[in-house]
Amino acid sequence: MERPLELLKLAALDPEDLTVLSAHLQDAVLRAGDLTYLAAEHRFVLVLRRFDWSVPEGEPARRRLAGVHFERVLGVRTRGLAPGREPDAALNLLAVTFTPAEAPSGTVTLVFSGDVAIRLDVECVEVQMKDLGPVWEADGRPVHDAAGA
Repeated sequence: MERPLELLKLAALDPEDLTVLSAHLQDAVLRAGDLTYLAAEHRFVLVLRRFDWSVPEGEPARRRLAGVHFERVLGVRTRGLAPGREPDAALNLLAVTFTPAEAPSGTVTLVFSGDVAIRLDVECVEVQMKDLGPVWEADGRPVHDAAGA
């Protein structure tokens, strides 16, 4: 049985916090249909299966179901992804970045493999991530080319 202390819960309220959250979300996988922009609530929500980077080397790799929501979202733009089309398209999240505008506003960018990106125009950085409980063994650990090739 899952112990409550193993469930990760993070909040990001500035660009530095967002860097930490991005590290925990690196290599998360999701379907395009798992993304939702709630314009009336100024909220962008996604459910993903994040790779659990805290598992020690030598133990079986695992993924966790997690929910993420970005608050104070003023608009959403996409590159390489048509909203509402291909809801089963697989996405691999590489990073979450922040580009400042007039403080404290800016753009949060969700960078995916395959040259896909989602840009959230935000009043400020306000993000929450929470593990939702289910955990399963992953096929392996993601590998990144250190040379960037």
